[in-house]
Amino acid sequence: MNRTLAPFVEKELGAKITILNRPGASGEIAYTAMTQARPDGYTVSSLNTPGYLTMQMDRKVRFDPKKLCVVARIVEDPGSFIVQADSKFNTLKDLVAFAKENPGAVTVGTTGLGTDEHLAMLQLEKSAGIDLTAVTFNGANEARTALLGGHVDTIGINVGEFVGSDHSAFKNLGQFAEERASIAPDLPTAKEQGFEVLMSSERGIAMGCDVPEEIRTKFSAAVKKALDNPEFQAKAKQMSLALSYRSSEEWNKELPARAERLGAIWKLAKEQK
Repeated sequence: MNRTLAPFVEKELGAKITILNRPGASGEIAYTAMTQARPDGYTVSSLNTPGYLTMQMDRKVRFDPKKLCVVARIVEDPGSFIVQADSKFNTLKDLVAFAKENPGAVTVGTTGLGTDEHLAMLQLEKSAGIDLTAVTFNGANEARTALLGGHVDTIGINVGEFVGSDHSAFKNLGQFAEERASIAPDLPTAKEQGFEVLMSSERGIAMGCDVPEEIRTKFSAAVKKALDNPEFQAKAKQMSLALSYRSSEEWNKELPARAERLGAIWKLAKEQK
């Protein structure tokens, strides 16, 4: 996403953007490097939730979150549950109805404690009053293979990933968003089906809070203009990016409530550990 977006932001800023990979620790290495950089606006970082928020609940991180300010949200990609194409479940309502009659019988493939799909599962359990069984795999590909083999009943996947690839062997039961994502307008939300499940991956840009506000605002505006560029929008459609811009001010206002909600779900996850 960032490599595709970079040339369009470069055009708006009149500056060259070099993307460097800083993998590891769910982004903590990159966030740490950014908060230690000179506060001149020349070092920015990608930022993803819920990982950015839940890592702070899980452990003492090596950077000070108070020194990191979000600049612009680019994407909000809702989570969802998928099943085999020939599954008896066609909706989340179907899965819940079966789970009520058969406590613990429905298996949900996850990639670990506190992951998007695990937190979504916990919300569905609480909202519907059911018991599901989590089965942990070492990555999304392993979970998908297990679903194909019939070893689990359902797994979690982001809507953008589902729409953007050939998933004819699967069907989607519903998306975990407040409103239907633009890339999946025909897929009902969990809320529409009667369940309070909200889980999505936000992807955007962050800077150090010690970078002057006018620089952060300028970068945020450049991202907005880049997102509005028809050429980029065409590329985003090809990539199934669920574009959902938020300015620095807007995203900063939304994060505390999201962190509070995730914190409550995280407690449920820790209790199951």
